[in-house]
Amino acid sequence: MSPSKLCCVHIFIDLSKAFDTVDHSILKEYCCLCGVFGLGHEGHDHGHHAGLLLDRCQGIEMDAVAVTEEGIPYFFKGGHVFKGFHGKAELSNESFAELDDHHHLGHVDAAFLMHFPDKPTEHDHIFFMLDTKVFSYYKHQLETGFPKDISEVFPGIPDHLDAAVVCPAPDCEEDAVIFFKGDEIYHYNVKTKKVEEKKFEGMPNCTSAFRFMEHYYCFHGHQFSKFDPKTGEVHGRYPKEARDYFMKCSKFGDTTDHIERERCSRVHLDAITSDDAGNIYAFRGHHFLEQDAGNDTWAADTIESDFKELHSEVDATFSYENHLYMVKDDKVYIYKVGEPHTHLDGSPKPLKEVLGVEGPIDAAFVCQDHHIAHVIKGQTVYDVDLKASPPVPVKEGSFTLFNKVDAAMCGPEGVKLFKGNHYFHFQSVKVMLMAKAIPEEHKTALELFGCDH
Repeated sequence: MSPSKLCCVHIFIDLSKAFDTVDHSILKEYCCLCGVFGLGHEGHDHGHHAGLLLDRCQGIEMDAVAVTEEGIPYFFKGGHVFKGFHGKAELSNESFAELDDHHHLGHVDAAFLMHFPDKPTEHDHIFFMLDTKVFSYYKHQLETGFPKDISEVFPGIPDHLDAAVVCPAPDCEEDAVIFFKGDEIYHYNVKTKKVEEKKFEGMPNCTSAFRFMEHYYCFHGHQFSKFDPKTGEVHGRYPKEARDYFMKCSKFGDTTDHIERERCSRVHLDAITSDDAGNIYAFRGHHFLEQDAGNDTWAADTIESDFKELHSEVDATFSYENHLYMVKDDKVYIYKVGEPHTHLDGSPKPLKEVLGVEGPIDAAFVCQDHHIAHVIKGQTVYDVDLKASPPVPVKEGSFTLFNKVDAAMCGPEGVKLFKGNHYFHFQSVKVMLMAKAIPEEHKTALELFGCDH
């Protein structure tokens, strides 16, 4: 290790010992100058310090974004990857080892999932562009013969790209991949291999781009703009803060529109319920949304503001007899519905005492005019009679449509199960348990919260 790198390591250790907290953003910038963390194109000594210092909630400019065949967004920065909308950075070479073996991975220029179901030889292949090379992975395995020159696989496309995104027809005139390099835009026709250069006048230069829930997003810095893939036109109030919609962060700047952020976030819900009056409460991370019965508008606030004993991160919630039951780990917090909500004496209570099951659980709901709590844990659904003491959970059944759900609620229209960015509607609990096929998926942000994207 060079003297400069050794110096940085000693500074990191000394600062960590001397202070309870260290301004990691400043320390990271200083140490990157030494090359010790391998976050740029120079130097490739990744170590494990970088994973500790990379914090997506600090406003990182991502190098590339790609959605996997399972639908999980991967955000790449330097030699690291963030999987999904929350969680810590991991070394990219732990998931895609050959990138490092062939290229001493210090960065990914661009990445995309080739998603064309009618082209089985190309469908669900993930492509990575690094300098002059392209890597093709299928089911996380590098395909034979790769890496290859970008010009060999995508003739007419330049090296050292900034971003790339797949664009199936009819979003584009024909199945295509859009490549970005500075203000140069290339539409690559997957079938004919012809390249058409475009001018996207109204859009910033993209540092990464991806297609998600049938929309196209250009990331620039830690902001993003939604764009038309044919014309590059940006409609609506953009740019917006990426951390508000694509990351699970507890703190936001003064410019954040909290209501729009929570309505339109792509991060999954932690819990949702409606009370006896028909008011809906939806929880995500440190915040919650509330819609009063008979009102189409939503309000947003921190969980701390209305449910201070909970602080954040609710596992499940259900409403029963004008009370909200909030499950967190192995405890149940009970609030009487009102302005403000009143935390009951003796609460929190052990989950085992209230529902008769061991935590953690994934979701729970009570249908109107009933006293049975339906508790979902993995692929098992338990019935718990809330009037019985002590509670005796009865295994109602199993459903194999999903290996896990994020949240659930029951109302006059039936049961809604929430998973990822979508919810699935069943007419009743019985129909849900008997279902042999996954029903039509509904977009949570658009169809429940009324977001326009």
